[in-house]
Amino acid sequence: MAFSVLHDADPLDRSVLVLQDRHRSNLVDTEQLQQVLHPRQQMRAFLSMWRMDRRIRPYVTRAGFYGIYRLGHIMIDWPLITCLVERWRPETHTFHVPAGEMTITLQDVAIILGLRIDGPAVTGTCVFDVAALCGELLGVIPPADALRGSALSIRWLCQRLSTPAADADEVALQQSARGFILALLGSFLFADKKGVHVHLCFLPLLRDLMQTSTYSWGGAVLAHTYRELCRASLDRRRGISGCITLIQLWSWERLHVGRPDFRRSAAYPAPPLPHALHDDDVDVIAGDVAEGVDGGLAAQHGVDDEHRAEVDADAALPLGCRWRVPLTRVHNPSGVLLLYRDQLDAQTPDQVLWQPYIGELVDQLPDICLADQHIWRTMSPLICFEIIEFHRPERVLRQFGMHQDIPPACAYEQELHRVDARGRHQKDWQTYHGPYIALWETRAGRIITARPMVGGMDFHDPYMQWYRRITRRFMTPPLHRDDMRFHTSAGSTHALVS
Repeated sequence: MAFSVLHDADPLDRSVLVLQDRHRSNLVDTEQLQQVLHPRQQMRAFLSMWRMDRRIRPYVTRAGFYGIYRLGHIMIDWPLITCLVERWRPETHTFHVPAGEMTITLQDVAIILGLRIDGPAVTGTCVFDVAALCGELLGVIPPADALRGSALSIRWLCQRLSTPAADADEVALQQSARGFILALLGSFLFADKKGVHVHLCFLPLLRDLMQTSTYSWGGAVLAHTYRELCRASLDRRRGISGCITLIQLWSWERLHVGRPDFRRSAAYPAPPLPHALHDDDVDVIAGDVAEGVDGGLAAQHGVDDEHRAEVDADAALPLGCRWRVPLTRVHNPSGVLLLYRDQLDAQTPDQVLWQPYIGELVDQLPDICLADQHIWRTMSPLICFEIIEFHRPERVLRQFGMHQDIPPACAYEQELHRVDARGRHQKDWQTYHGPYIALWETRAGRIITARPMVGGMDFHDPYMQWYRRITRRFMTPPLHRDDMRFHTSAGSTHALVS
């Protein structure tokens, strides 16, 4: 028996996880063991303030964000997010679980959120006149108390632009649509520490809404998500921002921990409530659905037979929308952080869904979800203005149905992680990150490939032997577990003694 593994949960070989001493996983030996991170995301608050006017829907759809709107608010399982952050490694941009490395890839973003992956990077200059920019593209000039630097209050946006006049012309409707999209970006996809402001650097990209749809918004969301996971995993952080819903839905698609019981019974693409509702009612029920209100809610909010019968022109929704089903506290009980940790520690290979997007599930997805699959495996920098994070599919080839060999070494980009927007409200990021943007533009030439995966990976495969040496497999050292919490299984016993 390898008693060194039982007594020392840290990596035996620290050549990969060089930040272990700063990592959140070290907190398991301190009094902060039971503290959960507090995800910061304000989608529910935004939807309660802004009911989409059906006249701006064509513009939101044209820009490529209607699927995000229909996804709405999904209750966040804070202990689950905390457990995932504990296993996120900034050095590799992957989650380290007992079965190997896993991560959120461009494929996941495209299929779960329905955002474009291919296209120009989401970047540009932050050097602009706020009054002139807002006056042109929003039709209103924000007062000083609605601004924080170059960030605009989402509440102010909702108050000023959520109700276009009855006789609004096309210009006014487009301005309202831009305000809606801008608020959606700040409250959901790129939420900051409080989720109540959105940076105006996004607004120039919304000038031509048809052009807006061509940008790599999926790549930008993934870059922002990676950066937030990296920050939250180090130095005793207490919260996490960004698109938390993406992290949770990725986990529900691939892992058994915290997954609602109805996962396989919810037929896609017709989630029980959203599919039956007219789009004007989606935001009304978004928060209530997540809190476990039953199917009778549609009638309570006046969804009549005519609305039920109306066929959405965009009925094919991204995969994430199937999780918009009644979710109660029974599915997400409180006080389960320790349970989730133990379940991940005891994870067996058959509890990982390496390829969840197969068969009829994929056949019913909208075109946007599959349009860019030729670059799903690109080894390229992901870009969102000041943020540069590298996409590393070569470390998770099993997620693409390929055999995983020992991956090449990857350097931790410490200098890139130090770059942020604080104190840099007037920065031309397109010029500053020019070399990385040039790399992104050649993304199609850096596609990783490998031989097909046949069956499961053997416990003694060279990759698994290497992986067990360079990672921390168990968040809670086995000798620190009490009898009430930890119960061995065949899989966990094998992992412990081998």
